[in-house]
Amino acid sequence: MKSTIISSVRLSGSGHELRKNNFKIVSKNKITYLVLLAITCVNSYSQVTSKQEVKGNKEYAKYSYTDAIKTYERIYEKGYKSPDMLLKIGNAYYFNAELEKANKWYAELYATSPEQEPEFYYRFAQTLKTVKENDKAEAMLAKFSEKSGNDNRAKLLSKNSDYLAEIKKNSGRYKIENAGVNSKYSDYGTAFMGTKVVFCSARDTGNFSKRIHTWTGQFFTNLYDSPIAEDGSLGAVGKFGGKINSKFHEDTPAFTKDGKTVYFTRNNYLDDRGFDASKVTLLKIYKATVDKEGQWNNITALPFNSDSYQTAHPALSPDEKTLYFVSDMPGTHGQSDIFRVKLNDDGSFGNTENLGDDINTPGRETFPFISDDNELYFASDGHPGIGGLDIFITRISKDGSLNFKEVLNIGEEANSTKDDFAFIINVKTKKGFLSSNRDGGQGSDDIYKFVETKPIWCEQILHGIVTDEDTKAILPNTKLQLFDNNFNKIKETTSDAAGKYEFTEVECGKKYYVRASLEEYTTKEVSVIIKKETGKTELNIELKAEGCKVKIGDDLANCFKINIIYFDLDKWNIRPDAAIDLAKLLDVLEQNPSMKINIRSHTDSRASDKYNDVLSKNRAKSTKDWLIKNGISADRLTSEGLGEKELVNKCADDVQCTEAEHQLNRRSEFIITAL
Repeated sequence: MKSTIISSVRLSGSGHELRKNNFKIVSKNKITYLVLLAITCVNSYSQVTSKQEVKGNKEYAKYSYTDAIKTYERIYEKGYKSPDMLLKIGNAYYFNAELEKANKWYAELYATSPEQEPEFYYRFAQTLKTVKENDKAEAMLAKFSEKSGNDNRAKLLSKNSDYLAEIKKNSGRYKIENAGVNSKYSDYGTAFMGTKVVFCSARDTGNFSKRIHTWTGQFFTNLYDSPIAEDGSLGAVGKFGGKINSKFHEDTPAFTKDGKTVYFTRNNYLDDRGFDASKVTLLKIYKATVDKEGQWNNITALPFNSDSYQTAHPALSPDEKTLYFVSDMPGTHGQSDIFRVKLNDDGSFGNTENLGDDINTPGRETFPFISDDNELYFASDGHPGIGGLDIFITRISKDGSLNFKEVLNIGEEANSTKDDFAFIINVKTKKGFLSSNRDGGQGSDDIYKFVETKPIWCEQILHGIVTDEDTKAILPNTKLQLFDNNFNKIKETTSDAAGKYEFTEVECGKKYYVRASLEEYTTKEVSVIIKKETGKTELNIELKAEGCKVKIGDDLANCFKINIIYFDLDKWNIRPDAAIDLAKLLDVLEQNPSMKINIRSHTDSRASDKYNDVLSKNRAKSTKDWLIKNGISADRLTSEGLGEKELVNKCADDVQCTEAEHQLNRRSEFIITAL
C-alpha cells in the first residue's frame, strides 16, 4: 500500500505516492470526457453514458480509485465503453502502481483512439516497460517528446537518449534480499533510528473496515520498529511511538541523530477539517519530541502545511539544519516535487524552496533521503527509468546552492519494472533498505535489505609532479589552480616538498585546465581529460624559468635553447636556417650589453686536420662578422676554430658514418667569457 500524497507520491496506507495536483488532473479529465463524448456520439463508438459510469466518474474525481475501477469494469463487461472511461481505468490502475493492469487498458485505448494528450504517452510507456515491451515503450516516449513541447521529461529523454545503456552501466551494484519483516499487507518506508529501523505497515489496521483507503483499497498504515541485525536483516517487529500512531494514517518518519525528535507524515482527518474543498483527505508533516519519561509528545503540525495541498515524506540533511519533503504546493513543477526548508536554531522554519528542474519533472518525485555523504536519493517516474518509480541519486552542492551533480539512475537490482522507492543507506556499512512492489514479494509493497558492492560515482583523482623544464628539479610550493571547461575556478592547492600535487573528486570523462604558477617561472596552463573509470589521472607539469641563470663558461646555445649553427660541407657562409638562430643570440647580447662570448666552430673528420682547422676558423669568423654586421661591438666577441679536435660522436677518420652523423660535428658554440 503506497502512501499517497494525493495521487501518487506513495504516501497513505492506501497509496504512498504524493501525486501532485490530482485536482487539476481530474478537472482536465472531466473536460476531456465531454469532448470525447461528443466525438463518441458522432462515431457511434460507445453507448450512452449510464448511471454506473456517472457513479464511476464521481468516485474517480474523489480519488476513490478502487471503487471507480470496479464500477468501470462492471459496465465495460456490459459493453459500455468510451475513450474517456478506458483512460480513467488505466489511470486508476496507474495511480495505484498496478502498471501491468494499467497497460491492458492503455493498450486498448491506444488501439482505438491513438491521438491522446501528451501525458498519456508517457504513462503508457511506463506500463510498457513493466511488461518488458521496451521497443514499444521507446516509440511511446518518442511520441511523448514530439507532443510535449517544453515538458522537462522530453528534454531529459533527448539529453539522455542512450539512458538504457547508462542504467545498464550502473546496474549490478546491490545484493538485495527480503528484509524479513514483510506481511501480506503493505510494508514500506524505512528510517534509521539508532540501532533500529522504523517503517510503515498496514498489518494491524485491517481490523477496522472504516480505515480502508478508497484510493488503493488497502488499510491505513501505522509505524513499527525492528532492531537491525549485524547482517542487515530486521528482527522482531513492535508497534512504535505510542501517541504518534493514530487509528488512521502515519508513515515515513525521519529522526534526528540523538533520537529525540521525529518528523513524520500523517493525514489530517483528526483535525477539525480533515479534507480540502473537494472532500479529499490530505497529508501533512508533523513533528514530535521525546519527553522526560521517554514518551513521544508535543505532536505539532509544521507551519508550511495546508488544507489546500499536501506535504509528506520528510528527510533530514546530515547536519539536521535542512528538512527535505514532498509536496504539490503552488510552484510545483509536476505531479509532486521535492522541496526543502531551513530549520532555524530557534525552532522556527525558513521559506520553502523547490529543488528546481534539475530534480523535479512534470512527473512524480518523491521519497527523498539524504545520506551522510550529502547525496540525495529520491524516487521518480519523470526521469528516464526502467518502469514505474525508479530510485535516483545526485549530489547536493557543498555551498548549499541548487547546483546539483548529474542525476543518475542507480540501476537494476535496486530498480525493477515496478515501483521502487524509499531508499536509505548507511554510508559506513554500505547497508540499507528500499521498498518495492516488484514481483515475488509478500505484500503489495515489501521492504528489502541490500548491500552496496560498488559506488555509482566514478571517483577520479588528478595528480602529478611539478618540475623545472630544463633541470628537471622538483618545484615545491607551486600554486596550482583547477578550472572547468568554461574556465570557472573549482579548486586550488600547492605542491608539497616533493613537488607533488593532488585534486580529489574530479569528474570522470570531463575536461579540465590546470594553471601552475611559481615566482621566477613562467605561468603555465595545461588541459587534461580525466579518465572515464574510477582511479587516478596523472598530469605532470614542467615550468620554464623566466630568466636563464648563466655563469662564465656556460654555452648560451644550451641556456637559451639556440639550435646548433650548422654549416654545409666545405662551406663557412651563414645558412638561412642558421641566421634565424643567430638572431636569438643577437637578442641576448643586445639585452645584456656587458656580456662577452667566445665563438667556437667545429668541423667533421673528413678532409685533413690542417684543412679542417682553417675551415673551422673561417666558420667562427663568419659567425663573428655576422654579429658585428648586426650591431654587436667587436670587442665583445672572440672566435676560434677547433677543426675536428672535439667530435661529438664516433665519426673519426676512416669510420663509416652517415651524412646526418657527420653534420652533428659541423657546429658552433657560444661560450660566455664575461658578464
